[in-house]
Amino acid sequence: MDQDLSQFVQAILIASDPSQGALHQQALEYISTVQQNSTNTWRLALALFVETGSNGARKYPPQARFFALRVLDDFLDNRFETLDEESFQTLQQSLVAYIRSEYLYGSAEAEAAFLRNKFAHTLTLFFLCTYVDQWPSFFTDFFTLIRPPESTSQSTYNEHVSLLFFHLILEISGEVADQMIKAARSYNHLRQARDTRVRDAMRERDAGRINEAVLTIVADCVERMLRLRKIGAPSSERELDSAVEVVDWGIRTFASYVGWIDINLTVTPITIPLLFSLLSDPSLAIRLATSAALLRIVSKGLKEPADKLQLIKVLSLAQVLDALEEKTRAEQASRGSDIDEGEESYREALGKLLNVLGLELCKLVDECPNSDVRSDASQLLHQTLPVMLHFMADEYDDTCSTVFPMLQTILASYKRMRKTSSEPLDDTKRSFLTSLLSVILDKLKWDEDSDPDDMDEDDKAAFEELRKDLRTFMDSTLVIDQALVTDALRTLAINTLTAYQNGAAIKWNDAELAVYVCYIFGEINKSGGKGRAAFCQTPPAPKVPAALREKRRDIDYSEFPLTSHGEMLYALVQSGISSYPHKTVVMQFFETASRYGDFFKIRKECIMPTLQAMMDTRGLHNSEASMCSRVFYLYHRFIREDRNEIPADIAVSLLEGMRDLLVVQVELPELENPDQQDLLTEAVANPGIFDSQLYLFETAGTLISLTYKTPDRSAALLLTIVKPLLDELSGSLQAVKGADDVLPIVKVHHDIMALGNIAKGFPDYPSPVPDGYISPPLDVFNEVAQSILVSLEAMNVFKVVRDATRFAFARILATTGPNVARLIPSLMANLLAHFEPTELVDFMSFIGLLTYKLQDDMFDVLDQLIGPLSTHINGILSQPVTGTDEQLAHVDTKKAYLALLNNIVASKLHRVLISERNGAQLENLLASMQRLAEDVSDPQSQKAAFTFLGRCVIVWAQPLPDGNSQVDSQGLPGFERFIYERLIPTAFAVFSSPQFNLKDGQMVVVLHEICNFLQSVSATRGQEAFDFFVSIFLPAQNWPPDAALEFSTKLKTLDGKAFRKYFSDFVRATRAGS
Repeated sequence: MDQDLSQFVQAILIASDPSQGALHQQALEYISTVQQNSTNTWRLALALFVETGSNGARKYPPQARFFALRVLDDFLDNRFETLDEESFQTLQQSLVAYIRSEYLYGSAEAEAAFLRNKFAHTLTLFFLCTYVDQWPSFFTDFFTLIRPPESTSQSTYNEHVSLLFFHLILEISGEVADQMIKAARSYNHLRQARDTRVRDAMRERDAGRINEAVLTIVADCVERMLRLRKIGAPSSERELDSAVEVVDWGIRTFASYVGWIDINLTVTPITIPLLFSLLSDPSLAIRLATSAALLRIVSKGLKEPADKLQLIKVLSLAQVLDALEEKTRAEQASRGSDIDEGEESYREALGKLLNVLGLELCKLVDECPNSDVRSDASQLLHQTLPVMLHFMADEYDDTCSTVFPMLQTILASYKRMRKTSSEPLDDTKRSFLTSLLSVILDKLKWDEDSDPDDMDEDDKAAFEELRKDLRTFMDSTLVIDQALVTDALRTLAINTLTAYQNGAAIKWNDAELAVYVCYIFGEINKSGGKGRAAFCQTPPAPKVPAALREKRRDIDYSEFPLTSHGEMLYALVQSGISSYPHKTVVMQFFETASRYGDFFKIRKECIMPTLQAMMDTRGLHNSEASMCSRVFYLYHRFIREDRNEIPADIAVSLLEGMRDLLVVQVELPELENPDQQDLLTEAVANPGIFDSQLYLFETAGTLISLTYKTPDRSAALLLTIVKPLLDELSGSLQAVKGADDVLPIVKVHHDIMALGNIAKGFPDYPSPVPDGYISPPLDVFNEVAQSILVSLEAMNVFKVVRDATRFAFARILATTGPNVARLIPSLMANLLAHFEPTELVDFMSFIGLLTYKLQDDMFDVLDQLIGPLSTHINGILSQPVTGTDEQLAHVDTKKAYLALLNNIVASKLHRVLISERNGAQLENLLASMQRLAEDVSDPQSQKAAFTFLGRCVIVWAQPLPDGNSQVDSQGLPGFERFIYERLIPTAFAVFSSPQFNLKDGQMVVVLHEICNFLQSVSATRGQEAFDFFVSIFLPAQNWPPDAALEFSTKLKTLDGKAFRKYFSDFVRATRAGS
């Protein structure tokens, strides 16, 4: 054994030292084998842990003994049957002897304190294995160790054994009763049954004595603490610290079992005064432990509501917490700017205790059937509300948020009462809500000394999250009493803004709050009107005939009085708060103005002051890049929303005011890993300020478009904006000599993107073109498109240039319609000259957009493209999928391909699929669509495939004209046979499949699309389809004649919605019966 022990210890020491090279790995493997074979090696581990040397000290080093405990843990942890007698006796005698020598008479592992907790856990595992059947006297035996023999000089309980006892009970409670620990483990019914037996046995045999021992030790040490504190001698500090430690762990232990033993043991005339005295103890650790213990007591589940109410009354926690809250608040105030995190954590613990008390009272008020209990609980709850508000008003957000669950429950209860009663809110509740609203508004403020721009991101996010929670409470309060909230917010905003306008000194956080309240009012006041009606009190709109609806645009909304929100926004603009010398206030002003564009449509005099603020050094021309980048977007949003209210001359002035900002900014990032990162890719993916600049280019396009009534002026203005970009594009093009010229390549990319965004600012080209339509500057856009195409021809090897070209052309085509269609063939040729698989989805989306915009003008391009594209796609989709990324790419490709095909048919360009060039591939195309329609594993593609097939039915299944018919049919000869022989059987096979789960919402969507497909067949083929279903197909599927006739009739006569409901119910009923 000694040789084995030495080898084992040596292996552990080598395994803990990575510098041992090859031996290190061998040692790890050896000790791992020992641990895995704990059934045979536990005796070796036990000896290693307990053996002493000739001097009486432990023989082996701490790290080796720690690993020995791990081996013992493995042996004991998953053992749910009793130990054999010899093993039990060996373990029991060795562990008791160890406790006697190390804890009763020794230093309790003073040199290796980490072993204490580990040993407590091992002893717990041994206890769980043996307590019920083999060692029922465990606690009796243990109690004899806690108070030393009379022969010793100690007159109190042994400190080391007492702490071991506390740790042991904590571990036992965790194992048998802690739901978090149980939830973290894989469920094991043997462990569950074992833990239940141990818990029940402890309740029956020893719960009273355990509780008595814990409280006796705690009370004894409390007396010692008081005595030592009175002495106050420096020599007694160590003894005092020891006493404090014992009381702390004792109360933690008490808290650990409160939830699972009889409440009559833990709540007594002795325990309650003891706990309340410790709740105000000078030791922070003891106070925190005591508050946690009281929280466990209050939250303990009791069967009878009356018993829970009695428990709460006995505790009288509301009064105690009221006094402690007031005391700690005064201490907090006296500390001033000095932060004591420990004391703040105590206030936080008190807040949590009040929160649980409040939740338990709410449960009694809302759920108890006994009216007397409800009434008493309601009175007690009312007493806690002022205390709750004090905690909520705490300057520390962690303390403030402790009572949020309680507040949320109270407000939910108030909301339920408001729904069931039309009576006005009683004065008590209204007074509480008024106080609550005051606290919420105060907590919504930034701290005056904080600087949001210099704040840690986590702290800023935490404050924004707090504001979000507070807004939720404000929402609830508004539901209960709308006038109270709207009046309070209106009063705060208008009073602050008016005071600022009148020259009063306003703190920055008060100013920001006033603007912020204007910002959030729209989302809080959900009962307000939509659009302009949210800001002015318009009379009820009568029903107006469609022919007269255009006259509504001539209504002068400035004649109508403003709503509360309208008044707040009007005061916001008129106050001049946008000039406040704090950028957080100014940014909040910009956020608010851009959010409520409809307000400026009814008070047009507010537009120019807002635009002036956005244009000058407060906004677009601010010296701080981070602020500019956000304002670029907000300015764009404001202009886009209110463009119809901006006169052409003002638009030109605004354009001139921002012209200096329309210079493309190129930033090359610093690469963190140059060997693995591509500079060009990273520069485009992280473009810096240019990303926000794109909003300015789009805004420039919007402003130019407002001069459309004077086409020459519009064209001249557009040319002045695009000419510098075209010149830079040309220069950058000439500067690119190879792939290493990253800067000019990025410039080319950015210039093309900027040009595309300018086009995006213009309205979409109409289809059909109405009478009197004034076209945008088509010549200029043609020049722009031609220049971009030249750039692409020269640089089509670069993916970033291809991406930018697709982006720009999509927007130019949206603005110019078919007027640049002549460039499409050349565009396609250059986009496909160098093509990466990752571009395929974007390319198909681009083709779909062109198809939608250009319609017949895309026929020739599609005719050449669709055949090779379909072959390529089918090749990709037939490849096996090996990884998650490939699976995602596979799904995206399939989705984009189906969308393109549907777009082609919807745009009435289905002729390309049967053209001379592509007709031979039609059968393969339809077969692939049929396969996709059958694939139950991908319901999105199934739905799109049935959509495509349904559209094909409508155009190609039309009856062919006879010799006398004058109707021009698009019908495809023989297509009806394909429908009857292939597609209809496929549709029925899908919803008959065992994998077709109607509880899945996506499957329901597929079923509805199948209904649409079947109705398309019925509507297109008429009586022929009816006869097919009644006489051929459904009988072949073993449908009874009556059922076949009913289905066919409903398919023919019901509208789409009614048939979908009928057929869905039919399929569900069929499945339920099978």
